[in-house]
Amino acid sequence: MLETLGEANSAALIGLIGGIALGLAARIGRFCTLGAIEDLLYGSDDRRMRMWGIAIATAIIGTQTALAFGYLDGAETAYLDRVWNPIGTIVGGLLFGYGMALSGNCGYGALARLGGGDLRSFVIVIVLGLSAYFVMSGPLAHLRVWLFPADTGAVTPQGFGQLAERTMGISPAVTGLVIGGLILALALSSRTMRQSPGHIFWGVIVGLAILTGWVGTFWIAMTGFDAEPIETHTFAAPIGDTIFYAMTASGNALSFSVGSVLGVVSGAALGSYSKGHFRWEACEDPRELKRQIIGAALMGPGAILAVGCSVGQGISAFSVLAYSAPVASLAIFAGAALGLRQLITGFAPAE
Repeated sequence: MLETLGEANSAALIGLIGGIALGLAARIGRFCTLGAIEDLLYGSDDRRMRMWGIAIATAIIGTQTALAFGYLDGAETAYLDRVWNPIGTIVGGLLFGYGMALSGNCGYGALARLGGGDLRSFVIVIVLGLSAYFVMSGPLAHLRVWLFPADTGAVTPQGFGQLAERTMGISPAVTGLVIGGLILALALSSRTMRQSPGHIFWGVIVGLAILTGWVGTFWIAMTGFDAEPIETHTFAAPIGDTIFYAMTASGNALSFSVGSVLGVVSGAALGSYSKGHFRWEACEDPRELKRQIIGAALMGPGAILAVGCSVGQGISAFSVLAYSAPVASLAIFAGAALGLRQLITGFAPAE
């Protein structure tokens, strides 16, 4: 494949395939970060949150197995190689979660809704991608590095598996399989969840999509000659990457990130058409659009500070048992819960 397509195009193809799976999961399986939080807090339904647990458990078990058999080098991943900055993770997670509530979707969810014909999500996607770049490598990059330094090349991998190996002599694979198994057991502990095969199936699909990103890009990095990064799905900076590629394609190369973003939109479009749900939608209330733009403008910087979005930290970083994953996920949940509460209180009908 590398000889025919080239390394960058091969990485983009792997991202595209995984992205399509994620897009289908969003539109057919209703896999959604904010939706899961809303169902849990206000709908008395925890199935979509347990669905997230299944995705995390699948990603952990698959990734840790790949690490054990040499199909992935965890130390080469950004989540373990970067020196963890807890303050940046917490601040970024809160910003991202709050912005997600204002926008009504995270970056992944906005891409999925865009694939279903929602033009409001197009605005959210553009603002999120640009605001992420604004803080990552734009005018506020130096301020970000000064306030929240996050150097690469950590002396020891920043993960619980490696910590257990250093302190107790337990193999990272064993730690990962135990943690993944416990999360899976917790997710399936509900009888209602066990009777929802669709939720279980799409949760597993999401976890496997994360795994294919890790293994696929690692294979390219080890087999090819170019310095291709080892990565998997996340949806903040990659949206900015896609916008940048759209403007500079004649002098730029495809990447896993671009394939992933386009894959989610394509998969969501396929899922919408298959369910008969595709329809063009626009925003009729300028106040709603203003709120969504503000939310997207918060999500981009939040994801950069946290080094990942709800998918990047909530599943991808979890898959390698990064220190940042549970902290970022809790911060995103707290920010979203605060934003939802304000929205529901602010827009509740008068008694």
